[in-house]
Amino acid sequence: MEEILKAALDETLAHGAIYAEIRFQSDVSESVLMKNGISEVTDYSQIRGISVRALVRNSLGFSATNLCTKRAACKAARKAITIAHAASRLTSPGVSMDNTEINQARFEVKPEIPSRDIDLTSKIELLSEGYKAARDSAEQKGVKLSGCVLRINLLETEKIIINSDGGEIHSSIPRIALSTFLSVSEARRGTTQRFLHLGETSGWEAEEKWNLPLLLSEETYTLAGTLLEARKSPSEKMDIVLGPEVVGLVCHESCGHPSEADRILGREAAQAGETYLKPDSAGRRIGSPLVSVVDDPTIPHSFGFYLYDEEGVKSRKRFLMRKGVIEEFLHNRETATIFEVKSNGSSRAAAYGYEPIIRMANTFLEPGDYSREELIEDVKKGVYIKNFMEWNIDDRRYHQRYVGLEAYKIKDGVLGERVRNPVLEITTEGFWSSVDAVGDDLQFQAAYCGKGDPMQGIPVWTGGPHIRLRGVRIGGTLL
Repeated sequence: MEEILKAALDETLAHGAIYAEIRFQSDVSESVLMKNGISEVTDYSQIRGISVRALVRNSLGFSATNLCTKRAACKAARKAITIAHAASRLTSPGVSMDNTEINQARFEVKPEIPSRDIDLTSKIELLSEGYKAARDSAEQKGVKLSGCVLRINLLETEKIIINSDGGEIHSSIPRIALSTFLSVSEARRGTTQRFLHLGETSGWEAEEKWNLPLLLSEETYTLAGTLLEARKSPSEKMDIVLGPEVVGLVCHESCGHPSEADRILGREAAQAGETYLKPDSAGRRIGSPLVSVVDDPTIPHSFGFYLYDEEGVKSRKRFLMRKGVIEEFLHNRETATIFEVKSNGSSRAAAYGYEPIIRMANTFLEPGDYSREELIEDVKKGVYIKNFMEWNIDDRRYHQRYVGLEAYKIKDGVLGERVRNPVLEITTEGFWSSVDAVGDDLQFQAAYCGKGDPMQGIPVWTGGPHIRLRGVRIGGTLL
């Protein structure tokens, strides 16, 4: 394969490319789906091919092929050159790549238990055990499990990337993900539901750690308790304690996406929206001094793990916000040149047929030194929102709304009765500026972040510890 990629690289340079990047990527995936205890779909696929990105004059051209031969790769190279030539007539001032250090490296994540070694029957039986555990838990609480969708996704990704600046990266990464949807209902109280996503860069050992039957039993039991026992949420200004699931989502949506340099330049406006940040926003205060939001691809076993990006740049921890102040944006080599900085290794592609674009990896709030109990005991009147049922945010990532799921009143530092779907509507600056204490219990959730046109879904982690917000307005929904 290296010989084929180098032939394509030579082809681009021979036809006038200033810079060229050739990527082989193979994604072997398996998905097992169960709905309400019935095994519905199991699919297995391998998607592999070669992509070429070439810089000619002042424009980039991109082409890809699923034929992994020298002839096909060289044809894709010439196509990328043709596209770049055509675009160069319309592009001003044009594209250039920064001179950050480009690497040659190999990295491989070796699972303890390769997922391919687990037979299909065992995977289906595991989902069946999970469904039965959820159903039994619902019956124990006197509600009906009206919906239960379980999916295991397994993915093995291999890449070889070479470029004209001397980069050569070989990587092999296995991933495993679990997606669940639970819905419980009761004649007088209606219906409520819960989404949960887990994922890691590892093998089947992650599933064994998650203990699916126990997890679903506990989640269903808690969901039923919320349905049966929750009372109307208060609607007034008070203190709020938020769980890691909510905090991680806010980090991803109101800090991660706005910090993508291509979005700041307006390139995502027609697809995924804009941003409240401007090219000169570095140094702008957004939150309290207790708030530091980072994006770090290097966390071992994380769902968004990688050590080198698609341009051969070494990944590192990126401080998007440090002590409440915007510090850096997410960059590839192109945007780094525009902003006169160095790329911080944020170029990623979902599959061989997609051009790499700026992406997050694992975005989270750095932990503090409070326990959850300490955060709560200093609240005279407030609400604790452990997780969320739904959310939305505007195109600029500034105005946002989160609807809680499992939530409780707080009175004089003690958790009280459950409350139904408390609503937090707030601006990004209002949210982060209200943080007066940060917990020490950093936790992560998995997600597939969508971005681009054509849309690319890519594995990420969102995370954070518990936090406390002082004096924010909470609303409620009708029961």
